[in-house]
Amino acid sequence: MTEALFYHLQTRSLEQALPGLLEKCVERGWRTVVQTGSTERRDALDAALWTYSEESFLPHGIRPEELTERAIRLTAEPDAASGAAVRFLVDRAVLPEDATAYERIVFLFDGNDPDAVLDAREQWKAVKAAGMAPTYWIQDDRGRWSKKA
Repeated sequence: MTEALFYHLQTRSLEQALPGLLEKCVERGWRTVVQTGSTERRDALDAALWTYSEESFLPHGIRPEELTERAIRLTAEPDAASGAAVRFLVDRAVLPEDATAYERIVFLFDGNDPDAVLDAREQWKAVKAAGMAPTYWIQDDRGRWSKKA
């Protein structure tokens, strides 16, 4: 069964929170896709992942063929899984039709944006209707994740 994880960003930005979650995917050997709401946001995340840490490196790219060579692919399209185990949906990206083809679907949403919160609630309903088991995580004051549901 596909797991659906909802991460409620409150104290850190997407650019601050996403690399740590992606590092866990790389450590586990999971091919990962990060789907953004626009090509501009995809390109901004691409640049941010190259510079987020001097001590760490996240192998990533934006072309579909790079998923086989690199662990993480960034896209603005709801394209096919291409062998990925995990798909992140950020900036209100829409749940793909093949969502159950993944081991995990991960939603990151900005808790300071009322529209993003409403959208996450709708995604939660869609995930449950698709037979997936959702969990809800929220950031504490230090940016650590705490499971709430």
